[in-house]
Amino acid sequence: MTPLVEISVEYKAWETLGEIAPFIEEIIAVSAGSVGKPIYPGAEVSLLLCDDAMIKGLNRDWRKIDKTTNVLSFPTPGRLGQRRILGDIAISFDTLQREAESEGKTLRDHLAHLVIHGFLHLLDFDHETVVEAELMESWERLILAKLGISDPYADSTLVEAHS
Repeated sequence: MTPLVEISVEYKAWETLGEIAPFIEEIIAVSAGSVGKPIYPGAEVSLLLCDDAMIKGLNRDWRKIDKTTNVLSFPTPGRLGQRRILGDIAISFDTLQREAESEGKTLRDHLAHLVIHGFLHLLDFDHETVVEAELMESWERLILAKLGISDPYADSTLVEAHS
C-alpha cells in the first residue's frame, strides 16, 4: 500500500531542485513496496523541507539534542498496520547540500537516501545496534538500487550504530 505524501516547503533554497514532489512520492512508493511491512490503507506521511535553523530547533525540542542534523523522523505511536498517520519526516536543505558536496553526490541522490532513511524509521526500523544498522542499510541499498541510485555505503567498511 502506497502512503499519501504531504510536503511542506519551509525554506526557499529547496526550489533550486525544481519540482521534487513527484520524486519524493516515487521514493516513498518504492520504499513502501519494497520492505513488506503492513501499512494502513490510505496512511499518510508528512515531509517538512526546511533549513538548519528549523531542524536544529526540532532536534533540540523533541530529542534534547541541540545541533543540526540531516533528517529527523517522528513515527506516530501504535502498531504499524493500524497507524492512519505513519509520521513526520524533516530534512534540512543546508545539511543535505553540505553532505552531498563533501561526499560527491548529487542533491537529488542524497535527498532520495535521506527520504528513504526517514521513511524506514516511520516503519519502525532503527540503527541503535550494529545488527539494526546493517538491516536498515541493506534496505536503503536495495531501495536506492531500485531507483537507479548508487550505493551510498560502497566506500564504507564499518556499519555504525547511532544513539
